[in-house]
Amino acid sequence: MRIFVGNLAFSTTEEELSQLFASYGIVERVQIVTDRYTGHSRGFAFVDMPDATQARAAMVGLEGARLGGLALPHSSGLSGN
Repeated sequence: MRIFVGNLAFSTTEEELSQLFASYGIVERVQIVTDRYTGHSRGFAFVDMPDATQARAAMVGLEGARLGGLALPHSSGLSGN
């Protein structure tokens, strides 16, 4: 399941996100979206977790969690497909 994570601090790393989500299960991939010209973070990412139950637990458990000084938004910022 691919999870969209918004409202990220520009200094957030893929490793930080991976560790945050790993407490809920296996993380296959983390991709912070960057600007194609500057290479700087655009403030959002995608986290891939193979187990849908674990992914949903992460979405629920991390709503409002703080990362890099910013709160991850409620359901509008965390959604899975």
